[in-house]
Amino acid sequence: MKKIAIVYWSGTGNTEAMANEIAGELKNNDIEIDLFDPNSFTKDSINLYDGFAFGCPAMGSEELEETEFEPMFESIENDLSDKPVLIFGSYQWADGEWMEIWQDRCKNDGINLVRDGLMAYDTPDDEALEECRKAALDLSKAVG
Repeated sequence: MKKIAIVYWSGTGNTEAMANEIAGELKNNDIEIDLFDPNSFTKDSINLYDGFAFGCPAMGSEELEETEFEPMFESIENDLSDKPVLIFGSYQWADGEWMEIWQDRCKNDGINLVRDGLMAYDTPDDEALEECRKAALDLSKAVG
């Protein structure tokens, strides 16, 4: 059975809702899932998984959460190039520029993104949750 780690930070519960929707769809496709907060996931865990989903909402001036998520992601981003990755998160202002910046960063690092970054405005509505399920299917197919 293939195994995927979902690592996310959520301040209001919106990104957590996305993570849970992604996890549910992956489980429906016979993928084993482990959910982590950024403080619980380390570089040593990378080889235990066939793929990853990383979630973080927009914070500050269109950036990743800087206390927990950013340090974790920075410590592992150069070791993800041979695994399929999905990035996702929610935002409540601006136009989601943080996701474009994060996506470009991943591409520059050679990370194999299975699709463009997945965004939800505020609380994920039915349409956003459907996009979470579609993204989970993309990740599921990528891990084989």
